Amino acid sequence: MATNHVKRAFRYRFYPTDAQAAELSRTFGCVRKVYNLALAARTEAWTRQVRVNYNATSAMLTAWKKTEELAFLNDVSSVPLQQTLRHLQTAFTHFFAKRAKYPRFKSRKRSRKSAEYTTSGFRFHDGRLTLAKMADPLDIVWSRRLPEGAKPSTVTVSQDAAGRWFVSMLCEDPAIKPLPATDEAVGVDVGLDHLLTLSTGEKVANPRHERRDRTRLAKAQRELSRKVRGEGANRRKARRKVAKIHARIADRRRDHLHKLTTRLVRENQTIVIEDLTVRNMVRNRPLARAISDAAWAEFRSLLEYKAAWYGREVIAVDRFFPSSRLCSACGTLQEKMPLNVRTWTCGCGTTHDRDTNAACNLLAAGLAVSACGAGVRPQRSTPGGQPVTKQESLRRKP
Repeated sequence: MATNHVKRAFRYRFYPTDAQAAELSRTFGCVRKVYNLALAARTEAWTRQVRVNYNATSAMLTAWKKTEELAFLNDVSSVPLQQTLRHLQTAFTHFFAKRAKYPRFKSRKRSRKSAEYTTSGFRFHDGRLTLAKMADPLDIVWSRRLPEGAKPSTVTVSQDAAGRWFVSMLCEDPAIKPLPATDEAVGVDVGLDHLLTLSTGEKVANPRHERRDRTRLAKAQRELSRKVRGEGANRRKARRKVAKIHARIADRRRDHLHKLTTRLVRENQTIVIEDLTVRNMVRNRPLARAISDAAWAEFRSLLEYKAAWYGREVIAVDRFFPSSRLCSACGTLQEKMPLNVRTWTCGCGTTHDRDTNAACNLLAAGLAVSACGAGVRPQRSTPGGQPVTKQESLRRKP
């Protein structure tokens, strides 16, 4: 019986030649142009209550290439251009299913520079990757090996704001298999003082990656603000310097979260977290920077896809569950629990660490969800008023 392998993207840095960089830059520009043209055409048709699908936009692309003003589209590989039309079709599919907002036009300065190639647009042989319209293979830094005998199904080339070039190859990875089942379960409470607090009592320190480079970042941003706006070389250099600092911060943060989530998935069969709406929480301006630096949304995303890979379960408890105000020993609900209270004593005599108690309550609630299949959503009103959740506490903090 055939085994269903998990498809996984392997990302590497590469160093293009001047000719390759120029070719890829032209491709990025053409991809952006085709996407915007197709989006404009579909938007105009939408105002007339006419739906335009991928096949129609593909026919439009053929017609655009025959015009004098868009003849430059013939200079790059047609594969990335077709792929961007497929991406636009996916964006509209999500929009019609109410899973996403209406697609937006791509900006030359702010949108991600990338191009996707399918098997007809690249050649991969003996560890050498050559893209369409290029004579020489890319100079890739193989920081880790691809799976034995792996053949990429798609290749995505991108350039970040710091000027670094990356290639991402989507391959089947036979090494990803469900881990042996275990009885271990853990509740995880995220925070700012400590990044994670586990129901076992363990606390993971918050590295505060952005704070470590804040002085360098502020200096670089001041230098950028002094440059004359426009396309001058000095302003581009200053912008690139700021981007490199941001990239350094993001790389450290991502590496730390990968290590944490991998460890949690390996050690536990069930992981219970709180269903936080981070996009609403960052509206609290005094705490927005700290919340963004903690990257709770990225932590959850990494945790969920790794759990799916390895046969683990991630349970998200309703955000209105009063985990901090509920005594994990006797179940008594406290009327108030200000954010500055880090330890408290219940009427039953049990002294709690606020975060550890919350993690224990999340674990108990999550296991109840797993057992009965019902959501955890307590009554909104109590004798002492509405339950105060982590989100509400953060919003109210001055």
